[in-house]
Amino acid sequence: MCVVKLKPNSGKQLKPKSSTLSYTQYFAESLIAAAERDYKIVAIHAGMEGGTGFNLFHKHFLDRCFDVEIAERDVVTFAAGLATKGLKPFCTIYSSFLRRVYYQLVHDVDLPKLPVRFAIDSAGLVGADGLTHSVNMVATIATIDDKPSCFRYPRGNGIGSIIPYFNKGTPLEVGKGRVLEEGTRVAILSYGTIVQSCVAAARPLQRFGISATVVDARFCKPLDGELIRQLAREHEVLLSVKKDPLEDLVVTSPISWP
Repeated sequence: MCVVKLKPNSGKQLKPKSSTLSYTQYFAESLIAAAERDYKIVAIHAGMEGGTGFNLFHKHFLDRCFDVEIAERDVVTFAAGLATKGLKPFCTIYSSFLRRVYYQLVHDVDLPKLPVRFAIDSAGLVGADGLTHSVNMVATIATIDDKPSCFRYPRGNGIGSIIPYFNKGTPLEVGKGRVLEEGTRVAILSYGTIVQSCVAAARPLQRFGISATVVDARFCKPLDGELIRQLAREHEVLLSVKKDPLEDLVVTSPISWP
């Protein structure tokens, strides 16, 4: 488990001040901006209106925000039903609670290929639980109408440039990564918040004559197979850096490459 800095004598957490908002707030504001342009967008949560940022959404759209109380399974099945009627449901569920709904995810959403959107909050090693990815991802999955989709983000503040309030974001090309740092010898591939650690780790390597490329995969499925093959051809070493012990972009996922 990952924890933030704290005072040893009292155990009080020392949370650094940030000029950016939390990922959750950026998500909520970008969803509000999207919902203002698309009346089909609705929000659903399981008794976590404040924790998921949907309290902000609720203030703007009283009749488009649904609380099914602490029943994550009902969230998924309810969203599936709304999707069959042409609505665009956004479900926000904490990552640790998502394990409760696997049957509903498979049977009610994935098998019939219903376009339910899942925003997975507080994902990964969340130190604060004891620019910014979510904005563009809201715009991206709002355009996916033929299958379920999801994106995940941690608790805590965003990183990078400060984003204007209620930014509508820009849809990304699904399955395409981006090169953050260009080098020649070593390629480092990752996605999510740990990418910033990869960038920080690559720069000191220059002192040892090791030129490193850092790539943000952005998507774990589908992967950018063309970009990964290019990295493998043009570098001596290709590293996959992961935060979750069960994920490995290079070793376990090539079968999903396009």
